[in-house]
Amino acid sequence: MSGFRTDHSRARGLGAAKHGAGHWIGERVSAIALAPLSLWAIYAVLWLARADFYTASAWLGNPLNAVLVSLLLLTAFWHMHAGMRVIVEDYIHTTFSKAVLLVLNLFVCVLVGGLGLFAVLKVALSGGVF
Repeated sequence: MSGFRTDHSRARGLGAAKHGAGHWIGERVSAIALAPLSLWAIYAVLWLARADFYTASAWLGNPLNAVLVSLLLLTAFWHMHAGMRVIVEDYIHTTFSKAVLLVLNLFVCVLVGGLGLFAVLKVALSGGVF
């Protein structure tokens, strides 16, 4: 027995696409990961607001801080990509526009996230000194 689907809906291929649950879980996991990372980032920004450039560079040169900033960047851009993908899929109905916006979303998230990660790694691997 196939549940509540009619023969007509089975023939037309209507029903769950079998991928929504994975996206939903991924969004929730990234949101849960972002909660403590964001609290840490708020604390770090408030602390760094009092510091000069060299102190901030040395702070980012600390491996723990560099890893946490990198995790924050990667998780935030992954979460943003997933959220924007859902918005585009739900509210844009023209196939061409939807495809363009989904590709643009991917490119922007990868590009800006990659640039942020590069900046963190450049400062962290240079030992915090230029």
